[in-house]
Amino acid sequence: MFRGAIFDMDGVLVDSMPIHLKAFGATAARYGVDFQADKVMALSGMGNREFFRALFPADVLEQVGWQRLAQEKEALYREIFAAELAPMAGLMDFLNELRTAGIRIAVGTSAPTANMDFVFDGLGIRPFFDAIVNGDMVARTKPDPEIYTLAVSKLGLSADECLVFEDAVMGVEAARRAGVRCVALTSSVPEAILQQTPGISLIINDFRDVNVPRLQELFPR
Repeated sequence: MFRGAIFDMDGVLVDSMPIHLKAFGATAARYGVDFQADKVMALSGMGNREFFRALFPADVLEQVGWQRLAQEKEALYREIFAAELAPMAGLMDFLNELRTAGIRIAVGTSAPTANMDFVFDGLGIRPFFDAIVNGDMVARTKPDPEIYTLAVSKLGLSADECLVFEDAVMGVEAARRAGVRCVALTSSVPEAILQQTPGISLIINDFRDVNVPRLQELFPR
């Protein structure tokens, strides 16, 4: 039975990947690093430590440190996004439907606390959430299952009672390893790629495509 909804944040609660790409590009340019958007998208869902270690040269990492690079990039992300922050299409109605149906709600994101607070408080959605897990609360980010395993635990439910909403292949893999069913949004990854990704129970464009009765059908009776 469907009793818990766990949302990734970037690309799920908000359509933010274009903003992240701008912020990454600007940060890379500041340090003379060649920016390749396709590499960023391939790592989508991971934490900043993994991002910067994979994308920035060792000499820059040694001189500046990935933590400072991440702080600069995320501050720029929030600055750019502040003027156009908006919920994913259909999100507010869907959150209200989940709450009315008695579904417990969590967020499970690799994003740092500052970004999560920026989105939650900017959209006014914090009261909907029964549990919060972000990248500052775990030792390992996606595709490791720790974020989603912890979110399930904080909801007081079992993995087979929960459903993860994801937009990134790394996130889908984290949900699969955590034993949680996954609904994938096409906001960040082409549908053709999602169709070939193991662990996805349903693919949607946004939250206008889904409701509680449809999600209950994904669970055995």
